[in-house]
Amino acid sequence: MRLACCLFKYFPYGGLQRDFLAIAKACQERGHEIFVFVMKWEGEVPPGLVVYELNPKGLSNHQRCLNYTKQLEHKLKEGKYDCVIGFNKMPGLDFYYSADGCFQEKIRNEKNVLYRLLSPRYRVYARLERTVFDKKSKCKIFLLSEREKNNFSRYYSTPSDRFQLLPPGIEESRVATPDANLISNELRGEFSVASDDYLVLMVASAFKTKGLDRSLEAIAALPKNKSEKIHFFVIGEGETEKYQSLAKKLKIAHRVFFLGPREDLARFYMAADLLLHPARNEQAGKVLLEALACGLPVITTDVCGYAFHVERAGAGVVMVSPYRQAEFNQQLLSALESMSRREKWKKNALEYVSGVDLYGLVLNVVDKIERDSHVDFAG
Repeated sequence: MRLACCLFKYFPYGGLQRDFLAIAKACQERGHEIFVFVMKWEGEVPPGLVVYELNPKGLSNHQRCLNYTKQLEHKLKEGKYDCVIGFNKMPGLDFYYSADGCFQEKIRNEKNVLYRLLSPRYRVYARLERTVFDKKSKCKIFLLSEREKNNFSRYYSTPSDRFQLLPPGIEESRVATPDANLISNELRGEFSVASDDYLVLMVASAFKTKGLDRSLEAIAALPKNKSEKIHFFVIGEGETEKYQSLAKKLKIAHRVFFLGPREDLARFYMAADLLLHPARNEQAGKVLLEALACGLPVITTDVCGYAFHVERAGAGVVMVSPYRQAEFNQQLLSALESMSRREKWKKNALEYVSGVDLYGLVLNVVDKIERDSHVDFAG
């Protein structure tokens, strides 16, 4: 089949982007042709993918996104594709991979009615979301979280049979290996982290959404005998200046290290003592499962779609909304004070992941596309 994959932007280290590429490669392996439509592509193009970079105009990001969808409509008609798969919300899709949460739910929780009445940004993104989830649409929807299904159904009355809930889909390169202790010792030596120091990790690209400021505040609130033993590694792509300034203001800049995006994440998961993920919003949170698969305890928030895995595993702390900084501060201190507690969490994590499907996401998506693409589902 000729498959069109559509997403606003591709960059190598985004979670949505990594999922897109894994799905595209799996489709290729089954003999399908893959054509990709983006506004911008960063990095190398994998062999066999045909990438079209559209160039929509607009002074704002939402206007460029809207103009992209208009250009895309013409390109899809010209190409005569057997199936159109979207990784952002837009019209004309046969399948939508829902890596983002419900926009309407987010706006109604965070903004007042005047914003909805007056904001061009709101009108554009609400319109794009409706094209996918409206009850009259026929677009099939891949979901990462049962909670989001309820949100979308509440606002759009989307028929239940259009949703398919997916299992997680972490990469096998991000799972603990038998030589985990050796790898841990080597990495801690490489970064001069003493055996009795704390290596605390955060893996994120959208720093504000994932709560980097909250983590910095919690580290700064630690007693000096704890904060001076912290090595806080932040891995991911994003603007760091604001957070470097905050760390400096909080007098912990010498304990915070921005390492940028990395491919060798499993090494850090295996070497760290804790993963902090106090997200403000998170459709799934694959990083939580990657941490569990490496035996790394987690402190996170219940807004994350995959937070229930941490809770079921007994492998850390899931903070209940509404978020309270003082509670997060205390949870971090308590976790650092008890090595036996962290060891118990680590053991629980490894036992839990041995009994759940961590890898089925991609194959579920490809199977569904192949099974249903003989019918014209385009809405």
